[in-house]
Amino acid sequence: MTARQDLVGLVGAVRAGTAPPPDPRWRELKVEPGERVRRAAVLMLFGALDDVPAKSVKLLAPADLDVLLLQRAQTLDDHPGQVAFPGGGIDPGETVIEAALREAEEETGLDPGGVEVLGVMPELALPRGNFLVTPVLGWWAAPSPVRVVDYGESAQVFRVPVRDLLDPDNRVMATVSRAGQTFQSPAFTVNGVVVWGFTGMILNQLFDQLGWAVPWDRTRLHGIDG
Repeated sequence: MTARQDLVGLVGAVRAGTAPPPDPRWRELKVEPGERVRRAAVLMLFGALDDVPAKSVKLLAPADLDVLLLQRAQTLDDHPGQVAFPGGGIDPGETVIEAALREAEEETGLDPGGVEVLGVMPELALPRGNFLVTPVLGWWAAPSPVRVVDYGESAQVFRVPVRDLLDPDNRVMATVSRAGQTFQSPAFTVNGVVVWGFTGMILNQLFDQLGWAVPWDRTRLHGIDG
């Protein structure tokens, strides 16, 4: 099967209720019902590898695939400097798919007409900011150039080979301490940054559910400044 077929198969399994169980860490993440819950959507956009090859030379499948990510500006109030999928708040009257595509275009300059939406994944809680986030899974059928559209919002926009994300040498457990508690999340060290937290957990879960993940050392810790 191709990577796209694997992604389509996972979407179908989610709809049918037969997908592998989610990472149990999600049960620990909840929004505060007494506060205003904000809803958002992110675009998880996979596509054929561009002309920048993977750094990893290990035979890890899939080798010809990448995913679009961005690093948030350090000046932002919410999650400054973190690596994320393109996305943001859902405007009144928008669907989650419309919001994910609009935000991706606004943040990266991509042409949404080249994105094939494969499906919508289950909504997830992001306690910091009290968000409920819906991941929209997409396939880049006709890739377009991407860039930082607004440096007040993003520090960089980049495509990462999935092979590099799957490389065990690039896998760590990120640890961050806040308010007397320590939080750990699966993370990836790529492109000179650490992909951790919400985005790291989503990628880790997706790779596990797709059967793409390979064993890695979960005792390797990487501290994150809180």
